[in-house]
Amino acid sequence: MPADKPIYIMPENVSRVLGRDAQRNNILASRIVAETIKSTLGPKGMDKMLVDAIGDITVTNDGVTILEEMQIEHPAAKMIVEIAKTQEEEVGDGTTTAVILAGKLLENAESLLDQKVHPTIITKGYKLAEEKAQELLQDISIKISPENEELLRNIVITAMTGKSVETEKDYLAELIVNAVKQVSVNGRIDKDNIKLVKKRGGGISQTQLIQGIVIDKERISEEMPERIEGAKIALIDSSIEVKSPETDTKISVSTPEQLHAFLDNEEKVLGDMVEKLKENKVNVVICQKGVDDVAQYYMAKEGIFALRRVSKEDMEKIAKATQGKVINSIKDLNSSVLGNASLVEERKDSSGESLTFITGCENPKALTILIRGGTEHVISELERAIKDGIGDIIASLNDGKIVAGGGAIEMELSKMLKSYSQSLSGREQLAVEKFAEAFESIPKILAENAGLDPIDILTELRSKHDDNEVYAGLNLFTEKIENTFENGIIEPLKIKTQAIKSATEVTIMILRIDDIILAGPESGSEKSKLPGMGEY
Repeated sequence: MPADKPIYIMPENVSRVLGRDAQRNNILASRIVAETIKSTLGPKGMDKMLVDAIGDITVTNDGVTILEEMQIEHPAAKMIVEIAKTQEEEVGDGTTTAVILAGKLLENAESLLDQKVHPTIITKGYKLAEEKAQELLQDISIKISPENEELLRNIVITAMTGKSVETEKDYLAELIVNAVKQVSVNGRIDKDNIKLVKKRGGGISQTQLIQGIVIDKERISEEMPERIEGAKIALIDSSIEVKSPETDTKISVSTPEQLHAFLDNEEKVLGDMVEKLKENKVNVVICQKGVDDVAQYYMAKEGIFALRRVSKEDMEKIAKATQGKVINSIKDLNSSVLGNASLVEERKDSSGESLTFITGCENPKALTILIRGGTEHVISELERAIKDGIGDIIASLNDGKIVAGGGAIEMELSKMLKSYSQSLSGREQLAVEKFAEAFESIPKILAENAGLDPIDILTELRSKHDDNEVYAGLNLFTEKIENTFENGIIEPLKIKTQAIKSATEVTIMILRIDDIILAGPESGSEKSKLPGMGEY
């Protein structure tokens, strides 16, 4: 075979980027993602307006919401978006911090690549630094317990500060702390037990904590009572109707009497079901599936309030709130499985939409926060802020540890890691130093977003931490370097541990890529090329 004859091992429509070009491409894409959302960081961060293909508008400074709405195409940039999603799932807050940290780690790694430091050396150093950072975080964190209500409120206030709903942050913090403490079971908290229901109308200050569950449903029949006091609730996950045979069945009827007997029997079965409810003093029925019209009639006649096609998730929450049990059939009904509430009521709002309120539950382990606001955009942003607050408290209590905010913890980690790097020999030392420098990007961006001089701020912060002022951070309300812990600027330890872990993992993964092979649908098609920066 002639030596100059080309050998094709891949189709013509495959795009390929090799070596240093692949690394530069991936690093640049990731840095642009971080640059896009860095202006949203902190209490003085700005909002983004996102408009989708059909014109729906989202106004937010929530990192993961922005990244999800941006429809990012670049493969490496998508990996950065994934760490924001992981941060949201694990903690509920700190997504912007995680992305900014990943972007800065990659930027600092690029400077080492330019100095001919091999990617393997950089990844090894970054891994060492991440492990040391996690160890240091445990040492300099502060313990917290459910009894520290003031600290818990400060955690929520810190999470909400900088969002458009912060005018009511004190009121909302009190509400969220009460909700989280109420649903705690043996010291563990499941955020799914706090249901968020959005309803337009009124103002943010009319958002309220309901000691029970609110369901976006109305009673089955207008003939049923709108209000039941002293509710005895039956939770049934099967339909209340005469069951049809599972296979095709034919019934032969030869006389009118037989037909009447057949129909009367169906009515009797349904009547017996309602009679069973009556015997057990049930006055509220919540059914996961359908309810027969005849059964509806009988229940209305007996003054029973009924809902149908309630979701499984809501059924479980109602059971936790009312201390009832979900049963499979009315046959299983007895007094021990009934839920209790002082009031079950259908209420209509100003728009005419109905909600059912199950309230006055004794020691409920599932609650509802009814979110109110003047517009859909305000309500959606309030929902995101409440989720952040709930996530932060749960992360703090489940871990039992918190850290000082305002960039204090990042500056302390930076100082300690620089000291740690001196104990290393070889080029890994350079990588650990760059890892330490990346932490300084957080207080720097906080200062930039507040219109302060980042160089002056960083210089003063370094000086304070060199003097062993561990909690020295940036208080953007006084625009001074202060003890942020004493001033109530507090974050869960979990935000930092998860952000550092995720950012390091994605950085290492991207740095190890030296070949990008992208298959396109057609030869010469735009999609057969590596997505450029202009495509997201």
